[in-house]
Amino acid sequence: MQPSGVFAVLVAAGRGERLGDDRPKAFARLGELPLLAEPLRRLDENGWVDGVVVVCPPGWEEPSILLAEQLGASKVSACVPGGATRADSVRLGLEEVPGEAAVVLVHDAARPLLPAEVVDRLLEALGQGFDGAVPGLPVVDTVKRLADGVVAETLDRDALVAVQTPQAFVASVLRAAFAASDDVSRATDCAQLVEAAGGRVTVVAGDERLRKVTTAADLERVAGLLGG
Repeated sequence: MQPSGVFAVLVAAGRGERLGDDRPKAFARLGELPLLAEPLRRLDENGWVDGVVVVCPPGWEEPSILLAEQLGASKVSACVPGGATRADSVRLGLEEVPGEAAVVLVHDAARPLLPAEVVDRLLEALGQGFDGAVPGLPVVDTVKRLADGVVAETLDRDALVAVQTPQAFVASVLRAAFAASDDVSRATDCAQLVEAAGGRVTVVAGDERLRKVTTAADLERVAGLLGG
């Protein structure tokens, strides 16, 4: 398939309690603007992306819309409050994606430094016939599986990747995966739902710049990369 009608669901509903801030993570300051501004701007400027649905913290719809207007983010088609879990938030955002969309990109605002070439790689993979594509980085640490606090197995790290967002999916496949799941809230990413529904998901090269902001130290590191 040739990707067309690409819509992004930008998930920004996390509370960000570990940041130690008095506001949701998406509105923590990253430079002169809220963290949400950076991934929103990058998606809006991406030539592949036709529309963006922002899933914001409940009660923060108006600030999110005002931020989009401030940035001149003309591709924002909807802004909806998130759910109890990340998967619930994605589902709510997916409901706002037009039915004619061919591809859905799901991206976490907590990974604000989104390189355009990662999106290129994801969409190229869908063009090769995969149902979904996710960016991943090699696992460099030794990983052990535990059973009741005791090491049960040392895993082969050559067969493991640490997965990032954005993740790209054929829109109809992603919708069907959400509809088929008995409990979407248990999924840690969208690929897990697509895999469970029998979809073929591939991994493309991720990017070190896609750091996830969880703590204040993470925010400082990302701010340093942004400033550099």
